Amino acid sequence: MADRSILGLFQEAEPAADAMDGLAKAGFEPGSFDVLTGTPYPEGAFGEHVPQHRLFRFPAFGAIIGFTTSILITAGTQMAFPMVTGGKPILSLFAMIIIMYEMTMLAAVIATVIGIIFESRLPNLNPGAYDERITEGWIGVVISVDSTRSQEAESVLKGAGALEIKHAS
Repeated sequence: MADRSILGLFQEAEPAADAMDGLAKAGFEPGSFDVLTGTPYPEGAFGEHVPQHRLFRFPAFGAIIGFTTSILITAGTQMAFPMVTGGKPILSLFAMIIIMYEMTMLAAVIATVIGIIFESRLPNLNPGAYDERITEGWIGVVISVDSTRSQEAESVLKGAGALEIKHAS
């Protein structure tokens, strides 16, 4: 279990990319280290691990649940309180379609918001090491490691040219 966060600060992109490569070659897990930068770089510019998101599943499941719920509510209401008017069928499909559409969209939107919160890993109760200079153009390489491998991670960051190393428990 990762119990320590180590941040290496760099002013240039090349040494930060070298640090990412060095951490990967040292045998650290691909998702345990990441790049922090206030400057937009293309995705994968530092060789970082890009996790697969599962956000598309949330609206699909929400829509299925909303559609199923709307059918149960509309059909259940009409069957529980049947009103035959003018020989028309008890289940009025045209009245049900509007409610089915609205509940499907509502459940899909709510599930999407929940999915965004879930995929963003919010709230982050253990934020790790950070430095304000990252917003000023510096590049940070942060790694979460066990205390047994923290010296190895520090040596990789220093070997890549980190100007400063910060720690957070």
